[in-house]
Amino acid sequence: MKKYKKIVRLIPLDQRRFKFLYVFSLLLIFCLFGRLVKLQVFNASDLQRKARLIQSSKTNSLKTRRSIVDRNNRVIAYDKPLYKLWAHPKYFNFPGDSINRVRSIEEVIEKLSPILGINDEILLRKFNNKMSGIKLLDKIAEEKAEEIKNLQISGIDLFKYSQRYYPQGELYSNLVGFVNNENVASAGLELHLDNQIKVFNKSNLLKRGGDGTPLPDNSAPGDFISDYKSLGLTIDSRLQKASYNALSKQVSKWKAKKGFAIVMNVNDGRILSLVTVPSYDPNKFWQYDSELFRGWYSQDLFEPGSTFKPINLALALEEKVIQKDGVVEDIGKINIGGWTLSNWDKKGNGYIDYPKVLQVSSNVGMVKIMQNLDPTIYWDRLKNLGINKNLETDLFESTAGQLKRKELFVNQSIEPAVTSFGKGFSISPLKLVQLHAALANGGYEVTPHVTSTFIERVNKNPKKQFFSHEVSKTVLEWMESVVDKGSGSGVKIEGYRIAGKTGTSQKALNGSYTSKKVCSFVATLPVNDPKYAVLVVVDEPSKSYAYGSTVAVPVAKEIIESLIVIEKIPPKIKDHGMIVKKP
Repeated sequence: MKKYKKIVRLIPLDQRRFKFLYVFSLLLIFCLFGRLVKLQVFNASDLQRKARLIQSSKTNSLKTRRSIVDRNNRVIAYDKPLYKLWAHPKYFNFPGDSINRVRSIEEVIEKLSPILGINDEILLRKFNNKMSGIKLLDKIAEEKAEEIKNLQISGIDLFKYSQRYYPQGELYSNLVGFVNNENVASAGLELHLDNQIKVFNKSNLLKRGGDGTPLPDNSAPGDFISDYKSLGLTIDSRLQKASYNALSKQVSKWKAKKGFAIVMNVNDGRILSLVTVPSYDPNKFWQYDSELFRGWYSQDLFEPGSTFKPINLALALEEKVIQKDGVVEDIGKINIGGWTLSNWDKKGNGYIDYPKVLQVSSNVGMVKIMQNLDPTIYWDRLKNLGINKNLETDLFESTAGQLKRKELFVNQSIEPAVTSFGKGFSISPLKLVQLHAALANGGYEVTPHVTSTFIERVNKNPKKQFFSHEVSKTVLEWMESVVDKGSGSGVKIEGYRIAGKTGTSQKALNGSYTSKKVCSFVATLPVNDPKYAVLVVVDEPSKSYAYGSTVAVPVAKEIIESLIVIEKIPPKIKDHGMIVKKP
């Protein structure tokens, strides 16, 4: 059967309809183009900002400081995270509320009050009709801050910050110092080692994709790792407390102006305890006189008096102007360049050997001994000891000692004479203990320090030797006789060989000496294997009969007794005339 094709008649497009579609298409294209221009040109920066908020998150660095710990990791100073609570009532909104709903201040207070433990009325008064930027509270602990966050109240902001705490209070304040309320280092190690204690965390941007997946960027390894290091000190808190208690008791008993005590390892300069009295609570530093914030043990100078006599004897032995078995005549007084110098008790001691010179602390004997040493060589030796130089240390910046000009020292006979018994020049207490450490360790200079990182840097330089090993050993044995038979007998402890020297010097004012005194005592132990130097200085005891033997020695004995226990120093016993270690 034959099929026929269907013929479709073409009807011309309606002109009005065609124009409508054409105009509509043009309008649509122009709208899309306009939208594109608006997004790409006019809204570009705003869209970029919104994209960054979605695609990246910033880790802000908190201004924190490293913890400070003693050698046993006992905390001395640490940063505690706290929060400030701010309110913006015009944005108050609870979870589940419509976006336009604004909750009342009373409704918000009702939720905050139980957490903060503050009466509703007290909180309400803080708003004072303000609608934004209201600081409600600070020093909010992390636990309470977490409870407030869990409320998820819009318009409530928590600002995190850190505050420095010193859990051991006044025990370390003169050493460690403090930071102020703005977290700025203001005294002690906190200030002197500020760059080592501050944590330099960077603020970083973490980039993410639309689904939250982290994207690769230029962040370096470790950029997002927090710094948990601490500054470790060589101090032992147990010895620090024992030293502080012993010194405080004696300063109070003698109504003294201030006191200082230090225990140092003579072989490497590690300081095991360093205390001063009076002290202060660094957690409440604003309640104290700023004079207490100074590290006077390295910044103030004093005439060391008789505690310097062993140093002078070592210099004389080094120059071979005296012999170990020599003697000197002490008639109680001596005239030097028109000046009459005498012993502390105005009495003579006759012909005495050099250990006896230290035992009775003979000024006249020391003058005659040091007269054998040429003044030019004497001055050069003192300069070589670093008397007039700043002491390199990681503590407070030290003050250089004062030594007379060489020309004056050499040409005025009175100058080397008074220097022989520790007058006419001045040093810091820290410098004095450094010199006695050299006497104990075989003659080598050590650097007093409280941080291990500091000594690593200093040890790169070769050690300077002040005295020969033989001279150091001899003088140390002479100092031991002071404890066995002389003014240092009050520090004697059965079974232990202790060397020491007392000192009592008058304080000078406007070029003349006053009745005010500085009483001191320096000890080294054990003599058979020297490891520790102990120095006690008590400034201006105001009672009668104040001497190194009566004021400083009792403090040193208490400290040494604690040191023996803490460091487990074994006693020595005599066995058939030989000194051996007790099993």
